[in-house]
Amino acid sequence: MSETPARSISVGLFATCLVDLTRPSVGFASAKLMEDAGCRVSVPQAQSCCGQPAYNAGDNADAAAIAANVIGAFEGFDYVVAPSGSCAGMIKHHYPSLFANDPEMRPRAVALAGRTFELVSFLADVLKVENLEAAYDGIATYHDSCSSLREMGVKEQPRALLAQVKGMTLTEAPESEICCGFGGLFCVKYPDISGRMVDAKVDDIIATGADTLLAGDLGCLMNIAGRLHRRGSNIRVRHIAEVLAGMTNRPPLGEPVEKKKPRKESG
Repeated sequence: MSETPARSISVGLFATCLVDLTRPSVGFASAKLMEDAGCRVSVPQAQSCCGQPAYNAGDNADAAAIAANVIGAFEGFDYVVAPSGSCAGMIKHHYPSLFANDPEMRPRAVALAGRTFELVSFLADVLKVENLEAAYDGIATYHDSCSSLREMGVKEQPRALLAQVKGMTLTEAPESEICCGFGGLFCVKYPDISGRMVDAKVDDIIATGADTLLAGDLGCLMNIAGRLHRRGSNIRVRHIAEVLAGMTNRPPLGEPVEKKKPRKESG
């Protein structure tokens, strides 16, 4: 699967709030992908939110307190990997500035930033993953989230990995790089603008003729999946990790999980 001998690489999986609370399967898929490549993956229980909501709201004091907890939780790992360009971008690009005037914490923040990667970038650029065994029957299109694309430089990596998925056809949307309108607090503060942006994104996705939308950030995926559902579209929405790991047995985002019927007691 990979040309890089990764048995000695220890990885701390930053699960992210959205994965933990709404889509744990993305975390399991992320761990599987890295373990299949030979990494030793751990999920520190002391991890918390990356602090981005507080940071974006201008609350640097609380953001720094949260960041200090994350730094402590992930020290000792060779790499820190998040299935989200947004959270990875917060750690890699904003943690050092939070501690610009703290001589004790800044070196630790800088060190962590240097070891932090978005999942797909880590698989493609560090582990050099090849010959994935995943298969997916469908036509997919990929949405480039703002943070992954503009902060983390993730563009070709997901496409290179998806090209290895058997049975999948990848079709590009003309405006795959345009924001979906989620933007964390942006969609709360400016709902009307956000709504128009996600409608334009949905129009672009539907025009591709794809039956599946993939991306690397759950915030974007939940936003788009909700709009697709409200507009009556049958396009399936999944995190790229689920497809790459061959873990698509769970219903796509926005579709209900089928509950098992209780067994009737005999007698």
